[in-house]
Amino acid sequence: MAAELGNGQWEEVSGYDENLNTIRTYQVCNVFEPSQNNWLLTTFIDRRGAQRIYVEMRFTVRDCSSIPNVPGSCKETFNLYYYETDSVIATKGSTFWMEAPYLKVDTIAADESFSQVDFGGRLMKVNTEVRSFGPLSQNGFYLAFQDYGACMSLLSVRVFYKKCPSVVQNFAVFPETMTGAESTSLVIARGVCIPNSEEVDVPIKLYCNGDGEWMVPIGRCTCKAGFEPDNGNVCREVGLMAAAICRASMVAHVAAVTLWLLANLGWGGCGDGVCTVLLGSEVGRAGLQARAGATPTLSGSLTGGLEDAPNTAGN
Repeated sequence: MAAELGNGQWEEVSGYDENLNTIRTYQVCNVFEPSQNNWLLTTFIDRRGAQRIYVEMRFTVRDCSSIPNVPGSCKETFNLYYYETDSVIATKGSTFWMEAPYLKVDTIAADESFSQVDFGGRLMKVNTEVRSFGPLSQNGFYLAFQDYGACMSLLSVRVFYKKCPSVVQNFAVFPETMTGAESTSLVIARGVCIPNSEEVDVPIKLYCNGDGEWMVPIGRCTCKAGFEPDNGNVCREVGLMAAAICRASMVAHVAAVTLWLLANLGWGGCGDGVCTVLLGSEVGRAGLQARAGATPTLSGSLTGGLEDAPNTAGN
């Protein structure tokens, strides 16, 4: 996290995470001095169109009771603020730190605090807390962390927003949609029918909830006349699909009839992947002749490669 030190009490130091890996942290520990007011400010953060922002903080806090002779002013909490603005502000001056109209998000308390120290460094218990704020309307914002008497380390800060991804549902395309200003907000997204489909009943729409999930589908699109669904979200021309199915059925039918004639009437044959059979009404006569022991007369033929037919059938 890029940050600026407010009044010099926060320090950027090397510390440890929960796995004792070395990391860079921001740390403050002025518990023996009363009336602490130490600020840590992020750089300008572009909100990218989001109306509600989420902040995930990972931090450690020292247990005040584990510090010998600590005064009663020792704290185990800190405050999170934000400041909304349309442009980057020169934050080095003390006026900004002391007079900017920060809005308080929450007081952040640790679920666990640490007290032990071993030879390799602190045995820290890392806390993770998430807070959100909004609505936002300006181009971006700053985050500010206020210490007022804790012994703590800020390990990481993740700033993010939530959105519903682009999706195809009920034969309509819905665009990527930002969540609303409140965690309970429902944002309406209008759908656009996929090619070769049209709306039915009412305008089609979905609602994007505060968790970035689509819900409450209303209306739908359906394939236009002459088209039918394929794979759920595509409308294909009926003739094209029917022709493809018909061709496949014809090939299968010809193969089946050919094999039946070769196997049951005892005439014709296959060789080198080509089968020869009688055509038309002579099939019936040839069958009768074959059953009577006569040699059929070949007066017509149908040739074609049958990939699944054996080359030795019926000879």
